[in-house]
Amino acid sequence: MDRLESAGSAYPAPELDVDRWFGGEPTSLAQLRGRVVMIEAFQMLCPGCLSYGLPQAQRVHRQFPEVAVIGLHTVFEHHGVTGPDALAVFLSEFGIPFPVAVDRHDGQRMPVTMRAYDLQGTPSTVLIDKAGNLRLTHLGALAELSLGAMLGELLAEPAVQ
Repeated sequence: MDRLESAGSAYPAPELDVDRWFGGEPTSLAQLRGRVVMIEAFQMLCPGCLSYGLPQAQRVHRQFPEVAVIGLHTVFEHHGVTGPDALAVFLSEFGIPFPVAVDRHDGQRMPVTMRAYDLQGTPSTVLIDKAGNLRLTHLGALAELSLGAMLGELLAEPAVQ
């Protein structure tokens, strides 16, 4: 899903299945119903995450306060050096201002939430509409203008009744 899906073709976003939260209280997507949600899936050792994925999520967090931005640390490689202590330092050093969830592992190569969203790697951007429907998954760099237009479209949709 590399384009903004129409509301009629969207389906409910899977709930986040995570082990831990950093920088905020545990949050469910159900609690965020009525708001547009952007999830930035990343790994702290991913060059694309460092150069454009996380910086873009930080800009969205600053420029669109009505959008709930969530980081999803979803590790499928380098497990030995990406534990909670290293992640806490990373988030502090890079000044990540939004809550970050740690995707749960269940013994398979890909973490649980990453599989539920059918993400193919990192960085990945996920957009969820006010009704809780999955509207976009995008792997890699996402043009700022395109992302801004998509967020504007989602924000302009009527509130959930």
